Amino acid sequence: MWFWELKINKAVKSAQSINLVKPGRRSEPPKKIRIIGGVWRSRLLNVLDLPGLRPSTDRVRETLFNWLGQDLTGLNCLDLFAGTGALGFEAASRHANAVILLEKDKKAHANLLANFALLQSSPAPGAVKMLHRDSLEYLKQQADQSSNLIFIDPPFQEEGLLNQALIEAARICDDRAGGGIYVEFPASRSREQIEALVPEWHCGKYLEAGQVKACLFRSRRD
Repeated sequence: MWFWELKINKAVKSAQSINLVKPGRRSEPPKKIRIIGGVWRSRLLNVLDLPGLRPSTDRVRETLFNWLGQDLTGLNCLDLFAGTGALGFEAASRHANAVILLEKDKKAHANLLANFALLQSSPAPGAVKMLHRDSLEYLKQQADQSSNLIFIDPPFQEEGLLNQALIEAARICDDRAGGGIYVEFPASRSREQIEALVPEWHCGKYLEAGQVKACLFRSRRD
């Protein structure tokens, strides 16, 4: 069983690394974010200003893909609550076998399609699909151990979405060839609360970045 923990130094946090929400004010997401690595490295994704949309920051994504490795060849991935598609597109950029991005908001889904169209000038080697679907409904229809890497980053104000998605993801994720279940959650929740939802998995890698916490879960069968 392996464990790794990171707390990003408060002194070096900036607008690039985290958007802090001040009382009475809504944080302003960046208008564009960049893909960190792979085939689409440095390509920009358009970001819509929509309620609950909170793209994973450059710093957090860089840390995540250092954990996972830069080559995801052979992995089948799901990006739930995809938003801008940053996590799913990062995986596709790193040669994932297949990536499915799920987004139920009509405007956000249309933006996913537009971002993907811009990336297609340099196609990624794997299959990429963007579905206008409810993530929880989709998960419930999937076979056991049918995915290798699952990203869960729902709107923070809807706590139940994370809980249900993580429980379903634990059923369908097979991380024996690599991957795992990646979860972002608000600082108001503890790592122990999230781990308790899926006792057969452990949060092997963990980070804190301002108002965001994240775990990369691996199966305890390892």
